[in-house]
Parts: sequence; structure tokens; C-alpha cells
Amino acid sequence: MIDITHDISVIARRCLTRRRPAPSPLPQMLASLTVGAVLTLAGCASAPRPSATPMRVQSAITTEQAQDIAIHALGLVGTPYRYGGNTTEGGFDCSGLIGYVYRTRVGVTPPRTVAQLSGFGRAVNEGELRSGDLVLFGGTRPTHAGIYVGEGRFVHAPSSGGDVRLDRLDGPYWSRQRYEARRI
Repeated sequence: MIDITHDISVIARRCLTRRRPAPSPLPQMLASLTVGAVLTLAGCASAPRPSATPMRVQSAITTEQAQDIAIHALGLVGTPYRYGGNTTEGGFDCSGLIGYVYRTRVGVTPPRTVAQLSGFGRAVNEGELRSGDLVLFGGTRPTHAGIYVGEGRFVHAPSSGGDVRLDRLDGPYWSRQRYEARRI
């Protein structure tokens, strides 16, 4: 007669004493990285919670000063354009016009280049534009700027051979240009 009990116990001992290779940590690491990546991307992709009330942009200058800026800018319409210019006698380029008006009316000296103006003050939504705000054209790296004077109009020094002038944001040329507004 065959002793099955003995054979089973020998097989069991062999199985229990046989060395198995340690499981690879790679699948567990990949699973952890995948879960981490999914959670990170989900956090980046989630939409911001809507605000119950729109944020109002505070200003370092008063409403009266902002209106004074607009009136002074309007008074400079017709002044010749000059690259690098920042005086009434010598003419203005767009950032020189902005610097001159802000410096003489409210004692604020904005940066000298349009690229630097894009980081000056605070961003303003189109619906909240007020007189005295800056309008900068050209997208992520603006190349032109002016002073908003109300009713969809702005004063700027457009180009060589031209004069400081008043234009409309919804005009044929400017309505096709991407712009941002800044408030000091």
C-alpha cells in the first residue's frame, strides 16, 4: 500500500521550503505614480469656483485723478509722434505719452517701455474700464499702448509720421487687435 500521507507531507515541505523570488516592486511603483499623476492632473484641470460677486479692481489714484489724466491726454492730441519722445516740445511715442501724462498729473512714473507696462498696475476686465486706465495691444507681449478716456475711446501716439490721436477700441483697426487693460 502506498503511503499517500507521507507523499503529501513531503511535497508540502518542498513547496514551503522552496525559495520564491521576491515580488518585483515595479508594478506597485507604477501604480503609485499613475495614481499621483491622475490626482495632480485632476487638480490642475478643475475649474475655479465662480465668485458670487465680481472683483473690483482697486486703484492707487482717485476717480478725479483718473479723469484728470484723461482730460490731459485729450489735450495732447495733435502732438507729433517721435520715437523715444516723452515731452510736448519733442513729441511722444506711446509709452512716452503715458509716462508724461501720469508723471505730470498724478506724480506716478510708469515704466518706460510697453513690455514693462504690461506688468504695471492691476489687470482690469473690459467691462470695468474707466478713464485713465491703460490699454495695451499685442497679446502676451504688448507692442503698443494708450490711455483710455471713456466711451470706448483712447489716446495714443500711433507711429512715425503721425500725431497723438484719439481712436475707438471698436474702430476698424483696433477692434481686430487683442488688448488688455491695466489700472494704476
